Amino acid sequence: MTTMRLRSRLAAAATVTALVGAGALATAPSAAAKANVLTLNKVSLQQPGLRADVTYSCDKGMNHRLVANATTLDRPGHDQSIAAGTLKIDQLVCDYADHKAQVTLRPAVGSHFAKGDKVKVTLFYFDEDGFSYAQRETVAVL
Repeated sequence: MTTMRLRSRLAAAATVTALVGAGALATAPSAAAKANVLTLNKVSLQQPGLRADVTYSCDKGMNHRLVANATTLDRPGHDQSIAAGTLKIDQLVCDYADHKAQVTLRPAVGSHFAKGDKVKVTLFYFDEDGFSYAQRETVAVL
């Protein structure tokens, strides 16, 4: 009978521990769990390049850039066009909350974009040591 009581007490203690842990997670600030998130909402033509509407969140004190790169997919070879845009750290609000921004992507010399082009857009953070993370990609038709 003592072994049975001991098992019951251990099971009850494990259940209470699990519930307390779940409660702590449920009441933790949700913003801290979603920092450094990127979402690419829309890509549009903005002559001579493109515009990417994004939602981002970043850690306080972060010293990174938000970068967007675009490449045409329906024009292979030498006719392929590329564009890039950056939001520097002084243009970002890093407080764990979601923020909306527009990134202007400028085309490389000789590149051009037109209505109907199919483009792959890559969005990511880039740090001072050259590392990128939180990468998101999407394909859009302009």
